Amino acid sequence: MKLALEHQAVSSLRQPLIEGEKSYSEVTTDICKLLDNKPGAGWWIAFSVSFCLLIVGAIATTYTVTTGIGTWGLNKTIGWAFDITNFVFWIGIGHAGTFISAVLFLFNQKWRTSVNRSAEAMTLIAVMCAGLFPVIHMGRPWLFYWILPYPNARGSLWVNFRSPLVWDFFAISTYFTISLVFWYLGLVPDLATARDRTVSKFKRGLYRIFSLGWNGSNRTWSRYETVYLVLAALATPLVLSVHSIVSFDFATSLIPGWHSTIFPPYFVAGAVFSGFAMVMTLMILVRKLMHLEQYITERHLENMCKVTLLTGSIVTIAYLTEVFIGFYSGNPNEMFVILNRGLGPYAWAYWTMVTCNAIVPQLFWFKRVRTTIPVIFVLSILVNVGMWFERFVIIVTSLHRDFLPSSWAMYTPTVTEVGILLGSFGLFFTLFLLFLRLFPAISMSEVKGVLHYARR
Repeated sequence: MKLALEHQAVSSLRQPLIEGEKSYSEVTTDICKLLDNKPGAGWWIAFSVSFCLLIVGAIATTYTVTTGIGTWGLNKTIGWAFDITNFVFWIGIGHAGTFISAVLFLFNQKWRTSVNRSAEAMTLIAVMCAGLFPVIHMGRPWLFYWILPYPNARGSLWVNFRSPLVWDFFAISTYFTISLVFWYLGLVPDLATARDRTVSKFKRGLYRIFSLGWNGSNRTWSRYETVYLVLAALATPLVLSVHSIVSFDFATSLIPGWHSTIFPPYFVAGAVFSGFAMVMTLMILVRKLMHLEQYITERHLENMCKVTLLTGSIVTIAYLTEVFIGFYSGNPNEMFVILNRGLGPYAWAYWTMVTCNAIVPQLFWFKRVRTTIPVIFVLSILVNVGMWFERFVIIVTSLHRDFLPSSWAMYTPTVTEVGILLGSFGLFFTLFLLFLRLFPAISMSEVKGVLHYARR
């Protein structure tokens, strides 16, 4: 191997995907030591902060469930606000993982190999966070199974299949199931590697069960790659379908500001946009906390910046199109909603959204910005802030001034709602940090396939 490395010719046009001229054994050692060694101070600090937020969220959720939805800032005009905002936000975050794993895999984008494992885990955790909000919003979460079409003894009582909320349930559960299977299948070769290396009998037993008897033979690899390709092809349309169906919650209604045909592509572009921003935030933290700078390089972050720039530009066009449609329709209620968003009492939220989602991503046109990691970290957080406000603007500004001025009302979140929002972030980061300790954060089998990229 050493002799081969001495004769490598590094391309002047293509940069290596993995730095440090790693060998196959070094990749295995570097990734597996994250599972075997004790976590560092950075991991413990991040875990402590996340767990505290999770406790805050658990207390706020318990208070809501035991006392009632009256603890929230909702009123007779604004029946949806923080909870549905958070639900749509987290569903959007869950889009980048499957996009990186499935869509980029089908397009043979080799740079995805260092980030796809963590992005898939992010998808699963984000969808779990999203699922909590409709359940809590029900007021009686212990009866959540009533939205399922199950046989019952209550006569003709059945779910309303014409309701977009029921479509949500089927779309999101399908997306979560495919994403989970896709993520687990990609883990199997690495779990077998961990099985063969660990000295802990307990861990070896777990890895043996979940590696499904993987032996690394040619036949095993051939079948694995076939199934992986099929799952990627199945998951790709789900990236488009899930957030399209979530947008139907609004688009199929008659509320001005919601009843728009642009919502499905608008929501999908926004979801990939926010998802990539969250992946960049996480990857920058992971490469620093877990010392993976040679595996998650500036090039990976630069490529994600380019995708963020593209999707951010699509979102900007969608904002302009929404304004155009509002005025071109000639509908006075639609025109009022557009003006109210930009000039009304929630104008601060609207312009925060525009600044973070339409102006900030345009900085990625500059290569110096795309290759300066602290700047990328700040901009990725701003994009996520902007995407959260996008959902808030769509929901609250469309509701708070409806058809009857006598029913106009303002909405202010309560401490309980803020606590639940913070708790969802606590749950997200706690589970993600546990993932980093229990599973290989980088796909060893896929990274080994690109070690010689640009070196031949």
